[in-house]
Amino acid sequence: MSTMTSAARREATIAKPAEHPGLARLTDRRLLRQLSYIGGRWTAAPDGETFRVTDPATGALVAQVAALGASEATQAIDAAHAAFPAWKGLLPQERAVLLRRWHAAMLAAAEDLALLMTLEQGKPLAESRGEIAYAADFIAYYAEEAMRVNAEGVTSHLPGAQMSLSREPVGVAALLTPWNFPSAMLTRKAAAALAAGCTVVAHPSSHTPLSALALAELADRAGLPAGVFNVVTGDAAPIAETYCADTRVRAVSFTGSTEIGRIVARNAAATVKRTVMELGGHAPLILFDDADLDRAVAIAIDAKFATSGQDCLAANRIYVQRGLYERFCTAFAEKTAALRVGAGLEDGVEIGPLMHAAAKRKAEAQIADALAHGARRLTPERAMPGPLFLAPTVLADVPDQALIMREETFAPVAAIAPFDSENEVIARANNTEYGLVAYVVTRDGARGARLAKALDYGMVAVNRVKITGAPIPFGGMKQSGVGREGSRHGLEAFTDLKYVCLDLN
Repeated sequence: MSTMTSAARREATIAKPAEHPGLARLTDRRLLRQLSYIGGRWTAAPDGETFRVTDPATGALVAQVAALGASEATQAIDAAHAAFPAWKGLLPQERAVLLRRWHAAMLAAAEDLALLMTLEQGKPLAESRGEIAYAADFIAYYAEEAMRVNAEGVTSHLPGAQMSLSREPVGVAALLTPWNFPSAMLTRKAAAALAAGCTVVAHPSSHTPLSALALAELADRAGLPAGVFNVVTGDAAPIAETYCADTRVRAVSFTGSTEIGRIVARNAAATVKRTVMELGGHAPLILFDDADLDRAVAIAIDAKFATSGQDCLAANRIYVQRGLYERFCTAFAEKTAALRVGAGLEDGVEIGPLMHAAAKRKAEAQIADALAHGARRLTPERAMPGPLFLAPTVLADVPDQALIMREETFAPVAAIAPFDSENEVIARANNTEYGLVAYVVTRDGARGARLAKALDYGMVAVNRVKITGAPIPFGGMKQSGVGREGSRHGLEAFTDLKYVCLDLN
């Protein structure tokens, strides 16, 4: 457990100017951490430099977080590398005990963790609560998987020889996490790496570092040894580049855009690191004529507007068979127009703000381009409560050449297009560099099975939206990623397969 240091005392004074009123609801003030966590110590930048974390709903300051760089990233690697032999040497049961304590600490602090997430990310509080439960599940799951890492054998094909296989932790694992799911994307990676026997150096998005730092505080309370779990905050480029260049880091797990993923992959290749990449998505939602209209609309609302559309799993392209098309467009637009927009701490809010101005500009450009290509806007424009809010928007008759049908959309904007035949819609849905998730709605079981096989996506949801969770291998095909997270497959990137052949003569 860490003690109060001069850095921690400095931290206690950082957020005093213009404290966000939402922080008055925080019951455990120690969860609001504004320094990095390196080697079991809360660490400030040497020059005291910080960056602002603001509430996207109001622009109000939430915290000023330590802005560290390459030197401190190297310090974190030093700490993780030094801690690795002892962590690797623990019995799996011992690592599992510590992970269970971390899980229990998360559940006990769930309301505070959700509050911090909403303040820094903007999503409605109900969604933040759901993410905390989802994030904690990964820790509980991998606490059990820690004891089942080696579950494979080999029968000898050589006389007088005994053969064995084991999975060994690779060493230090670097985790680069995004702003849209700031807790779940960290625990999904970290719990797997820690269960495998790796130590961790993490870098959270500078938009949402508070969730990661609160998890570091809880890991410290749970008794994870110093250096096993490190969080370095600051500008992404120098920190990520340091992680990728250091030969002691043997695995890099990144969640983010395909564009940045290519850069991380190139940098990691120089030292031949293991990589797990969960990258962009451009999910099709395919609705057939035989679908129940009310159910189809409900599925479309959930698939499109979770996290205000800022989700790699969001349905970007909604294809509706001609016989259902007009009725669906009308009903879906009515439901969308009724969605409540506001700050995430307000009761009943369903759509929060976008994360930053660039996201709003991109969405507005996609809307304008679609309209210029002949699309119809089915939802009215309306006054918004702040500059980062965008009214939930439905566009119909969107042609395939429009930008919104070719680019990932991280906003509450739904693009709908009609189709006639099954083969036609499969070809259109697959005509993209992305391949993360696809959704299909039909009452025809055989058709659902055909679509699931024909769609070039790592995950296919038939007649439902929620499909993710700790036991499933999350990941995509094509340029939506490499490797899988969650399930026992989530351990693979953090382990090396070792084969031993023993002569018995």
